[in-house]
Amino acid sequence: MFGYESGGKHYSGLWHPQLEGKADQALGFHDLLEIRFVHAFRHHGVSLQAIRLASMHAREMFNQAYPFTCKRFQTDGKAIFAIVLEETGDESLLDLAKKQYAFKQVISSSLYRGIEYATNNEAQRWFPLNRSRRVVLDPARNFGKPVLTKTGMTVEAIVSAWHAEEKNTKRVASLYEVSVADVEAAIQFEQRTAV
Repeated sequence: MFGYESGGKHYSGLWHPQLEGKADQALGFHDLLEIRFVHAFRHHGVSLQAIRLASMHAREMFNQAYPFTCKRFQTDGKAIFAIVLEETGDESLLDLAKKQYAFKQVISSSLYRGIEYATNNEAQRWFPLNRSRRVVLDPARNFGKPVLTKTGMTVEAIVSAWHAEEKNTKRVASLYEVSVADVEAAIQFEQRTAV
């Protein structure tokens, strides 16, 4: 993601980090979302070279710093991978470029599920729990830390209290004046990301 050195040669990152120069190896909101997409492509056998070229083409086409999280990628990404296939001959891209269902498998609704977009089609906030909008990552709220959607209370504070209160969900809900379901969502989020 941030680039690396190998055999005396420098390989640039797939994109410029959102917080570049502000903190060593820190991840911003858009970095996290881009990582989800790269992971999905890698999981389906797409090479880093092909992903790098697709990212470059998408950045140019969409005029977006973080092209995989741009809403247009949902539809135009297939054409981008077709261009990359011609340039690289990467066999893993053959299904992506020629068969719409294979592309949809990688760029499935699960990757876009929970992401809300601004009017410029750029990702604005992310609700990471399936079928729940109780936890949100929003760069405009608490520096993008995961928070409870309704109250803005950090997931970290809720989970810390839950551990301090001997995992008594009802007690934590009462202390923070939030619902039991909010406490459970915070715990679910924390447990999911701890893996």
